[in-house]
Amino acid sequence: MKFYKIKNIILFSILSVLLNGCTEIYPLLSNTYEEIIVIEATLTNELKNQEIKLSKTSKFEDEGIKLETGAKVVVKDDNNNEYPFTENAGTYKSATAFQALPERQYTLEITTKDGKTYRSIPQILTSINPIQSIVPSLTTNKENETGVQINVNSYDPARTSKYYRYEYEETYKIVAPKWSAVKIIATGPESVQLITNDVNTRTCYSTKNSTEILLENTNDKTEDRVNFPIRFIEENNYIIGHRYSILVKQYIENLEAYTFHKTLKDLSNSSGILSPKQPGFLSGNIKCISDPGTKVLGFFGVASVSEQRIFFNYNDFFPGKPAPYFNTCEDIPFNFCFVGDGCEGDTMIYNINKNLMTYISGSGKSYKLVDVECGDCTSFSSNVIPSFWTE
Repeated sequence: MKFYKIKNIILFSILSVLLNGCTEIYPLLSNTYEEIIVIEATLTNELKNQEIKLSKTSKFEDEGIKLETGAKVVVKDDNNNEYPFTENAGTYKSATAFQALPERQYTLEITTKDGKTYRSIPQILTSINPIQSIVPSLTTNKENETGVQINVNSYDPARTSKYYRYEYEETYKIVAPKWSAVKIIATGPESVQLITNDVNTRTCYSTKNSTEILLENTNDKTEDRVNFPIRFIEENNYIIGHRYSILVKQYIENLEAYTFHKTLKDLSNSSGILSPKQPGFLSGNIKCISDPGTKVLGFFGVASVSEQRIFFNYNDFFPGKPAPYFNTCEDIPFNFCFVGDGCEGDTMIYNINKNLMTYISGSGKSYKLVDVECGDCTSFSSNVIPSFWTE
């Protein structure tokens, strides 16, 4: 699970109107604000240190996530087992690895440092239904863009799954298109030197997690079968320019959890203050038992999960085409002199010292440089090969 930064709902609607209907930007401040605890907790059938995230609602003018620290967190089951959680920077992890078991009821209990106690409604593990396959295919989307559509397939012949939630983690290989075996460094205010470049600045790997709430249900289908379009990547998107991998996680939820996430998704997509979907307070299955008047935003779910990873190369779908990149990577010429019209030595030294540009060619009084991300992928990514990576 990921932190959702929950803002004041009414101000969210006002902001939507201002951004869509005004040409002048106004600073918005929260005149009224109610701090509410936000609980993100999904217990799974994976044998692992389970995670629970606690934060607080924040104002529009606040930066970052406000974490709920110093809480006592425990999960209890109906067999008198207790699983305490320990805190690490706002994320609470179970002290020992455990997994949710079928037919057992689990309850989340949280006591915050201000003395308030929160408790969930007991939950049981949902049906176990693994992902069947993840299939990438070449297609054109509704905007008439050519790209790779990635679909996840699942099937439950017993029709007991029904409610699906998805997350994904994508990892992709990056090769700096203008990497040079020679690097330029400034050795003084008016002098440079060419040295051997580090080969480890040529190839990198980046990883990003999904941020959308991805849901599917099969209630209106003749079979409990899923063919869900989880990701579309345009042909000119550099993340598939060489080799790409996606790890998909499928959560089987109960109706209550699905409804909560569907409502949260709808609220986040609300078009503004005049939308027929007027936002309100989103209540989950967790209550403050020490003070019934205290609001709680969050849901405690117990879901079965399965995951699957695939890889593909750009040439698998676009053979013979040059790899796309997010920068045109044009060579920039510099006159390396410091006195007279057309001298660009000071600018060149500045770009080198600030790591804004890298070397392409030249010597003496004439050089060509390029934006740093074109010649050194470590300027924005990591050159550490992921442990799961295969070529």
